Amino acid sequence: MSKTGVIGGSGLYEIKGLTLKSRKKVSTPFGKPSGQYLVGAMGGAEIIFLPRHGRRHDIPPHMINYRANIWGFKKLGVNRILSISAVGGIKKGLKPGDIVISDQVIDMTKQRASTFYEGKDGVIHIDFTEPFCPELRKVLLKAGKRIKTTLKNGGTYVAVEGPRLETAAEIKSFGLLGGDIVGMTGMPEASLARELEICYAGISVVANYAAGISRRKLTVAEVMEAMKDSTEKIKRLLKETFTLIPQQRKCPCPEALKEAKI
Repeated sequence: MSKTGVIGGSGLYEIKGLTLKSRKKVSTPFGKPSGQYLVGAMGGAEIIFLPRHGRRHDIPPHMINYRANIWGFKKLGVNRILSISAVGGIKKGLKPGDIVISDQVIDMTKQRASTFYEGKDGVIHIDFTEPFCPELRKVLLKAGKRIKTTLKNGGTYVAVEGPRLETAAEIKSFGLLGGDIVGMTGMPEASLARELEICYAGISVVANYAAGISRRKLTVAEVMEAMKDSTEKIKRLLKETFTLIPQQRKCPCPEALKEAKI
C-alpha cells in the first residue's frame, strides 16, 4: 500500500472521504518529532499527517526537530511527503492566497541540524540539483487543473532561520538572487527527505507580501487569516492529489544515495 506523509497545520486531516484510524507515537535516534503521527486511509492509500509546529502550534520554526520528523515518516513506511507552509511573496504579481509549487530552494538557515550523515557511516553528498521531486510536482499540478484551482508552476523558495520576520533589505536581496517566496520551514525538510530517499514536494501558500513589498506592517494575524482562508482549497487539492499518486515511483528520489557516498 502506498503511504503518503503530509506535514502541515491542524485541520488538514479533516478531509471528506478520509478515515482517521489511529495516532502513532514514534521514537527516533534524533529525539522527539513535533507530535504524534495521525494515520488515515483514503481509497487504497494510507495518509500520515504530522503537525509541524506541534498540536498546539507551540514549536517555533527554528526549534522544530526536522530530523526526528522526517525519520519518523521513514520509520512508518512513508515514501512521499507533501509539505504545506505559509510564505511571504517576493516576486511581483504574487499575492496573498496564491499557491506556489516550488521547484528550487535557496537555503539561508544557519543553526539547524541539516543532515543524517555526520561521518560515522561515511561521507554522503546527495545530488540536490532538483530539490523537489519532479514526479510529485507534476501530480500536484495535475490535481490543481482537475479541481480548477490555479497553482503557480515553479518558483524559488528562500528558507530563512526565523522566528523573526525579514527586513526590507533582506527581501530585496533575496529578490536579486532569484527568490520568489520566503518561508521558515522548507529547509532542511527537503534535503533530509532526499537523504532518506523520500519524495518531497512543497505546497506554499502566499500568506502576505514580504517585507518592503507593500507599505503595510507585517502581522502574524494576517498570516494566520490567510492560511485559514486557504484551508478548504488545500484540502481539495490534497484529496485530488491522493487519488493521482501512482503506486510505483519513477523519479530519481528512490536512488538518491546511489553513488553519493565517498
